[in-house]
Amino acid sequence: MKIIKYINLKFSEILILVFIYLILGINFLVFKDSVAAVFSAFFGITYTFLAGKGNPICYLFGLTGSSFYGYLAFHNAFWGNLILYIGYYIPMQVLGFFRWNKHLKSDRNEVVKICLTTKERFLLLGVTILATIFAVITLYYLKDKNPIIDGITTVFSVLGMYLTVRRAIEQWLVWAIVNGLSAFMWILIALEGARVYSTVIMWCVYFCLAIYFYISWKNEISNNQELHQRDL
Repeated sequence: MKIIKYINLKFSEILILVFIYLILGINFLVFKDSVAAVFSAFFGITYTFLAGKGNPICYLFGLTGSSFYGYLAFHNAFWGNLILYIGYYIPMQVLGFFRWNKHLKSDRNEVVKICLTTKERFLLLGVTILATIFAVITLYYLKDKNPIIDGITTVFSVLGMYLTVRRAIEQWLVWAIVNGLSAFMWILIALEGARVYSTVIMWCVYFCLAIYFYISWKNEISNNQELHQRDL
């Protein structure tokens, strides 16, 4: 019970997580899915759940999941995703672990959430659009399997990870875009015959979790603002 309290998960969320684990296990046994895909999904989904709850321990799962996903990206020639995970995600997750631990709530092991200013949102949007155009053109010349989707997901993932480390609620909107496109990309790979069903499940779950945690963070931030105004 102390462990459950430490990771801040509700009982319903634990049941959902266990259900997802069972699906991954059944998928591995029945469809003989890639071991790397199963481990990537297991650690990645656990990371997302804990990140959504604002628990710094999420980054330990993220490091492991990123390593397995990097292998999958290499094996399937998604060079943008490979560079992203090995060259960016892993260092940022180390940074995120220490940054989140500096901004924890006084009463529990949970990070304080924030919103970006309007100026920050427009600035990041402009930079992201330019970076996406550059990434798509670069991946096209590198003969990437799907330069458009891979380019978009790569750049938006860089933005998403940056916002995650900053504890910003806007990260979940970015992740929703990334996860939806990534799910589509891996569905195409699965239809070609690759045994990456766990990866497809992982991205679909990610998409649902992005929506769920956006709503959760929005409610929490709104409630905190109301309490602050009452105190004033």
